[in-house]
Amino acid sequence: MDERLDFRLLNDFQRDFPLCPAPFADLAARLGVAEAAVLRALEALRRAGKVARVGAVFAPKRIGASTLAAMAVPAAELATVAGVVNRFPEVNHNYEREHRYNLWFVVTAGSEARLQAALAAIEAAAGWPVLRLPLIEEYHIDLGFRLDGADDPARRGVRRESFSAPTPLEERERRLVMVLQEGLPLFIRPFAVLASRIGCAEDEVIETIARWCREGIIKRFGVVVRHHELGYMANAMLVHDVPDGEVGEVGERLAREAGINLCYQRPRVEPEWRYNLFCMIHGQVRAEVEARIAELRARLDLMRYAHDVLFSLTRFKQSGAHYA
Repeated sequence: MDERLDFRLLNDFQRDFPLCPAPFADLAARLGVAEAAVLRALEALRRAGKVARVGAVFAPKRIGASTLAAMAVPAAELATVAGVVNRFPEVNHNYEREHRYNLWFVVTAGSEARLQAALAAIEAAAGWPVLRLPLIEEYHIDLGFRLDGADDPARRGVRRESFSAPTPLEERERRLVMVLQEGLPLFIRPFAVLASRIGCAEDEVIETIARWCREGIIKRFGVVVRHHELGYMANAMLVHDVPDGEVGEVGERLAREAGINLCYQRPRVEPEWRYNLFCMIHGQVRAEVEARIAELRARLDLMRYAHDVLFSLTRFKQSGAHYA
């Protein structure tokens, strides 16, 4: 095991992955090692659970439909209900959180109609009402984790983005999404492998991925890590009830702060759910995250807004989104 190589792969290449016919050879040249060493290290990190995949993280609602959802489930039934929810391939994240609404999951589908059908089926199978909280406006979404503690200000440019209809895909593009969902194969020419699976040329695959990155359809392309396995065990969802006329300005301020991995507006569902501004903060220990939340709320003048903090307790499911 080469710990320095593992660290560089995990820390340096969560984005800006080389889009070329032999990307692992490119990484090897940058790292000063053999291509085979890079492939072996990535496979070992994948088997250890530290790497989920190498490949695309698609931006929400750009090529399909998705929503955050929650259920209020009696504690004695939680594990059983979570298992039922996990059986749906449309569910890619599923967590227990500290709240009356204690089961939180993300549902993704190829279209809004399929999303609503999946939600109805989940509700029927689980036997509990589903709180639907689709994304309204994004201020910052980036679940990359710097292991060296650095926070790159250039990555924190806030781009407010509202969502309407997703980008329509041609059949070849839809097939490419399907194979990208599982990540790049860890072979010398991974894009050639994907091209053979969908029946097109290698350069077409690379050019399409590069275009999707430029257009924001792909949020980032690189090593997708699993934060629990990297030591980020304290995961808190901080929610605020902000007047609608102020939520954009407050969201932008929060999004610029180091340590905020996600920040976005979602709808209130009153009387069950009063909060409309969500952000995610990950840390290694709970006290660190609690202190960060207290500091942010005091410094950014957020004390006047009602809020709640929902720490995660159990990770029932974590996988890549399936749009096709």
